[in-house]
Amino acid sequence: MSSPGARGRPLSPNIQIYRPQLTSVLSIANRITGVILSAFAVLMVVWLIAAASGPQPFSTVQRSIGSLFGQILMLGFTFSFFMHLCGGIRHLIWDTGHGFELRSIYASGWAVVVASILLTALTWGVSIWMGVG
Repeated sequence: MSSPGARGRPLSPNIQIYRPQLTSVLSIANRITGVILSAFAVLMVVWLIAAASGPQPFSTVQRSIGSLFGQILMLGFTFSFFMHLCGGIRHLIWDTGHGFELRSIYASGWAVVVASILLTALTWGVSIWMGVG
């Protein structure tokens, strides 16, 4: 008798029918934003060292941050911060034993996504309005 794979059937059909769920996507996103925030922390140290090193190094770093690529990175870092923060607040609520009903899980998940987008937009809007960005 031949093995199941020899007849052309998949060995694991679950892989082919699996659809990512909001909860799993947010869990993965929380880990990814944590890594992104760690990279941002390193860049923040570079910025601080440049500021302490004098006007020329600081000007170079500021020019890099002010470039289109730098601004896109800063937008990504801002979104990552708020996504990680909102996800953490969601987990703190879960730690109290609340919000485990399926409807609450999806509502809080979408709230994390919407709040992250709104807080990012608000932060950048205020920054631009104040002339910082």
